[in-house]
Amino acid sequence: MTVGWKEEAKLPELSIDPIKVKVDTGAKTSSLHAFDIESFDKNGINFVRFKTCPYKRHPKKEVTCESQVVDYRKITSSNGQTQLRYVIRTPITIGDKTWDIDISLANRKKMRYKMLLGREAMDDILVSPHKSYLQSD
Repeated sequence: MTVGWKEEAKLPELSIDPIKVKVDTGAKTSSLHAFDIESFDKNGINFVRFKTCPYKRHPKKEVTCESQVVDYRKITSSNGQTQLRYVIRTPITIGDKTWDIDISLANRKKMRYKMLLGREAMDDILVSPHKSYLQSD
């Protein structure tokens, strides 16, 4: 599959459809805008509940999500700051392909794109950096 530098994606298990994603080969881990993050146990398994505002045209429309935590990892942002972040694993759909990816949860409120697709999530994907929305309907 070939993608552009930005694409539309779906995160079906988080009820996010669609979200504009910046494809970032410089980022190792994918990242999703999240706030009001709270950790809790469900049947002895660590989960996280958070809110996100994934829709640029509707900045006040919040989506509440819940997912199992797969890691708590040190992530270095593009400005060089290191943070401990929750990491979840969830399916992503771009075009007609769906696969599981790890996503770190971070406050991306000031960022243009509420989600980055990092290189760990790009197996068998080519990036055409001069084009966008190659996989959109």
